Amino acid sequence: MSRPSKIEAPEEPAFKAPLNGSSAHLLTILNSVADGVFTVDEHMRITTYNRAAEEITGFSYEEAIGKRCYDIFRAGVCFSGCPVKEAQETGQPVINREVDILSKDGAKLPISVSASVLRDQEGNPIGGVETFRDQSLIHALRREIEEKYTFGDLVSRNPAMRRLFDILPDVAASEATVLLRGDSGTGKELFAKAIHDLSPRKEGPLVVVNCGALPEPLLEAEIFGARRGAYTGATENRPGRLEMARGGTLFLDEIGDLPLPLQVKLLRVLENQEYQPLGAPSPMKADVRFLAATNCGLEQMVEEGTFRRDLYFRINVVALQIPPLRERREDIPLLIDIFLDRFNRTYAKKIRGFTAEALQVLLNHDYPGNIR
Repeated sequence: MSRPSKIEAPEEPAFKAPLNGSSAHLLTILNSVADGVFTVDEHMRITTYNRAAEEITGFSYEEAIGKRCYDIFRAGVCFSGCPVKEAQETGQPVINREVDILSKDGAKLPISVSASVLRDQEGNPIGGVETFRDQSLIHALRREIEEKYTFGDLVSRNPAMRRLFDILPDVAASEATVLLRGDSGTGKELFAKAIHDLSPRKEGPLVVVNCGALPEPLLEAEIFGARRGAYTGATENRPGRLEMARGGTLFLDEIGDLPLPLQVKLLRVLENQEYQPLGAPSPMKADVRFLAATNCGLEQMVEEGTFRRDLYFRINVVALQIPPLRERREDIPLLIDIFLDRFNRTYAKKIRGFTAEALQVLLNHDYPGNIR
């Protein structure tokens, strides 16, 4: 009986760089193109590599030819979502996909990639072609714009908003009570956070109370705290937001919804820096900086008797009016980019932008909910 022959995997054919005249003519043409261009054979080995590709990656033609493309581009996408392989598998081109590669010197380099299948004269697939463009300058300009128009978590190029950004450091440096005014959803809480983060109290907590979220008895205990036995169900001492904000900032959101009896108690805190938790035998000292916000017309509420005049003057020391989004439409493209980037990362999408028609719809909308 003869011994069975050893089974061997078929050898990959040796790479042969194209040397004929038509290939040289093709390379001359490709070297005049500003974008990087390279082609690969069916084994993902580079067969053509133009001058722009050399300049962008740092690898010369001689270093790249015959190498597998992932040895040159060294990107995570090479193994998890190669644009050339995707084009070969789907038969559809990949257009302007942003990926990061490593240049020859190890620097991270953002590029925009397009790829498609390379076919012979009979239409048979024989490899792939990829074009790519250096996005470093675009990314640098984008960062510059973001830094120029960003203040903490706030972003705007609107002149009225920029004036607010300019005075926020001085406002934050004081202990003055600030009243943030603006429609619902304009970002009043973000302004409060920016003021706190810039203030001498930034190491302390920023505590938020929504004055319209709870009924009066619960809201009183929420703000001022309660001692055990102060009311039915109070089985232990409960610290209020004033105590929790000690050394920091207390932000009273929608202060126009604060019931009149609690307005009296809050006024005492603002005047004497003292408050008394429910059921406590003696008052406590308050060590907080107050910020307040409203989307109501407090002046009219004062005239109607639903908001105390003396409290209004106490909280209206520094008033900042935040414009609604319909008055700062120049910010809509900035916000679109921010949210698009955020949702792409959240949902693992790669949506690049909006059509001109869709963008026009977004720019023309009145946004009754504002940024929110």
